[in-house]
Amino acid sequence: MDAARLAKDTPKSLKTRARILDCAMRLFAEIGYHAATNPVIADAAGLTRGAMLYHFPTREALVEAGVAHVQAARSALFRAAADSIPAGADVTEHAIDSYWDLLHSEPFLAFAELEAAGRTDPAIQALLAPAQAEFDRAQAGDHFLKILHAGAGPRFQASRDLARFMLEGLARTTLTYDGEGRRERLLMLIKRATHMLNRKGDIQDLWPD
Repeated sequence: MDAARLAKDTPKSLKTRARILDCAMRLFAEIGYHAATNPVIADAAGLTRGAMLYHFPTREALVEAGVAHVQAARSALFRAAADSIPAGADVTEHAIDSYWDLLHSEPFLAFAELEAAGRTDPAIQALLAPAQAEFDRAQAGDHFLKILHAGAGPRFQASRDLARFMLEGLARTTLTYDGEGRRERLLMLIKRATHMLNRKGDIQDLWPD
């Protein structure tokens, strides 16, 4: 390992890098990827331009580290949600409520902003792809399975996908009227549809009145 790498791996340097990445994640979530330039992030972290360049000499270096930082934060929140099912709770409703809350947390908002930027930027998309695949496997496997207590097979996978992608779409949608009421009704339907696919409800339960 060269001297420059060793210098950047000191406790002080690692702490500074973590502060930069925390600020980047927060600013991606709050003001968006394009507005959160390297100088803006440096200022938020209380660093000079030179200090910022020492840790992240290019935008690409910052984004690469930022994706890993945001992904680690998302995974930690997801695992915590999977481990926090209250005794006696309806596990499907808890899972959906938990994921809905996660989608509005800073790491998830930051990742969604990076995904939006990656739609037209192949370099960002390439950096995101491994994190997206890792999270998709976690959603389809142990973590989301633990949250939903669903079974294996295409139908149960479909129940997880239905809940996941409807929640993600709803979180990114702008409702221009009766937003609270429409969101509550849609969340109710997502829960009922997931119950039905998990054989815990009947088609008549989807909209009983």
